Amino acid sequence: MSTDQRPDHSRTPVLEALERYRRTGRRPFSPPGHKGGTGVDARVALTLGPDVFASDVLALNGLDDRRMSGRILERAEELMADAVDADRAYFSTCGSSLSVKASMLAVAGPGEKLLVARNAHKSVIAGVILAGIEPVWVRPRWDAEHRLSHPPGPEEVAEAFERAPDAKGMLLVTPTAYGTCADIAAIAEVCHTRGRPLIVDEAWGAHLPFHESLPSWAMDAGADLCVTSVHKMGAGLEQGSVFHLRGDLVDPAVLRLRGDLLNTTSPSVLMWAALDGWRRQMVERGHELLDRAMRLAAHLRTEVAALPGLLPLADAELAGPGRAFAYDPLMVVIDVSGLGTSGYAAVEWLREHHQVDLGLGDHRRVVAQLTHADTEESGAALLDALTDLVKRRESLPPRPAVRLPEPEELELQSVMLPRDAFFGPVEQVPLEEAVGRVAAEPASPYPPGVPVICPGERINRAVVEYLGSGVEHGMYVPDPSDPELRTLRVVAR
Repeated sequence: MSTDQRPDHSRTPVLEALERYRRTGRRPFSPPGHKGGTGVDARVALTLGPDVFASDVLALNGLDDRRMSGRILERAEELMADAVDADRAYFSTCGSSLSVKASMLAVAGPGEKLLVARNAHKSVIAGVILAGIEPVWVRPRWDAEHRLSHPPGPEEVAEAFERAPDAKGMLLVTPTAYGTCADIAAIAEVCHTRGRPLIVDEAWGAHLPFHESLPSWAMDAGADLCVTSVHKMGAGLEQGSVFHLRGDLVDPAVLRLRGDLLNTTSPSVLMWAALDGWRRQMVERGHELLDRAMRLAAHLRTEVAALPGLLPLADAELAGPGRAFAYDPLMVVIDVSGLGTSGYAAVEWLREHHQVDLGLGDHRRVVAQLTHADTEESGAALLDALTDLVKRRESLPPRPAVRLPEPEELELQSVMLPRDAFFGPVEQVPLEEAVGRVAAEPASPYPPGVPVICPGERINRAVVEYLGSGVEHGMYVPDPSDPELRTLRVVAR
């Protein structure tokens, strides 16, 4: 499309409508009950600010009329689709957890098979359970040196289709929370030669369309459906998500119906407005802002590499044959095992002593996520905190003796549909007695929230020892019914 045919990306339909709403001084006799903030306790307004409530308005017969005839949301979604080379875009204010479920349900239904990368987020597993889908697990690539899994490649996807030629499509997770990426184009080709759609859970990749030096964006690489969490790497509010459609392998009417099945009837106009404004910002300045962020990330890696005991990982360590296809440089992955401690302990120490919050720490690494919002000042604060961490290494708790399973030990046998195991008769047994039993609930160390155990899988001893030792040494596993993981729900005998 030529430049003069493109929509006007300086326009922000939701933000403009919200400005008009506030300027006209409307008097709502409808939700929300705080009535533009006049009913909010002054102590709440002091912390949240009055503008939050003044902009928290009803979408139907508020921001737009009762028929939504102003097409405010529709026009904002059209602009988003154009900005990222999608045919259609759909705003979600229930996070990518809803978006990915809607995408899965548009491709496969009860009793049908869907190829699913085994490093999928727990929201994907929830979708499998709710839909009654039979997952056909696709093995991630395993980096034995760094003990880290990466997205599967086209070979692993082709092998899974050989096992399940009747699978309705494929769900791929890329980038991972560590920034490692799949060869989306090659995997899309594997799917499309079989007439099957590719869904990409690209929650960590909302920024990818806006700079050619970043890994390829799913829509440009041939994916059919793509889910992004704009609040993760963009400037959306928490829970702000967009799912995108391209091509004709997924019926847009079916996708909208499946989304409506799960979606809220009270969407947040605040979240819509943030999505709308972020799209404009990226079209106008995204390349420049991401340039700056990548330069900052490269500088931080150089400085961190000079600190004894810290090892920043980049392309050479994370991407290549048998590893990831590509790597997002804005995810600064740092191995802290040289300090004799764990990523869990490092994250907690940085938070307590420097007010620096990192989203991810594991048994040996931490991940510092940079975005277009970071500056030299924020980078310096992170570097100062890491420098002090190295100086205080003697006071850090020793690296825990977490029992790390081998890759084949993590490949649990699926013996029941996840839905049948989750909703059927269950027993609560001590964790050590769960060996050999069929799981009735997921167990997902968080972050990043990838289940080690999925409902319907037969539990082995290696996984039990891994989870038990991990929780003992700081691993957070929030989804089992017993948060301390002393017991586990299993299918009743």
